[in-house]
Amino acid sequence: MLAIRLFLGFIFIFAAITKVSDPDGFSQSIYNYKLMPDFIVNLLAIAFPWIELIAGILLVFGISVKENSAILSGLLVVFIIAIGISMARGLNIDCGCFGTVGGTKIGIQKILENIGLLVIGLILIKYDSKYLSLSKQN
Repeated sequence: MLAIRLFLGFIFIFAAITKVSDPDGFSQSIYNYKLMPDFIVNLLAIAFPWIELIAGILLVFGISVKENSAILSGLLVVFIIAIGISMARGLNIDCGCFGTVGGTKIGIQKILENIGLLVIGLILIKYDSKYLSLSKQN
């Protein structure tokens, strides 16, 4: 459990850092999905990376593992839905998963990657281990 907790936490920490370091680029990535009004795009571009960063750090340190896994799993569900809708609409855009780093296009591979991360999140919710965790032992 420790390995997958660290894996998921570090993935989201890295993703958040790339987005926080280029908020305009990440805002453009969200805008490209064309799923919400413009005024919400900037709010999401600010909020998402900080949610990812804080939940990722807390996950790495083993603090409130179930809760932070649930937060990150919820984000993954949103990402999967957004990518799926955009694919169905025929958009050929970068996913924005790691901000402007990498420039990975949306597609079935990206959905499968997110489903894999979602499974890890759900495992952590179901089988939270306190091993090397700063949370109180049960």
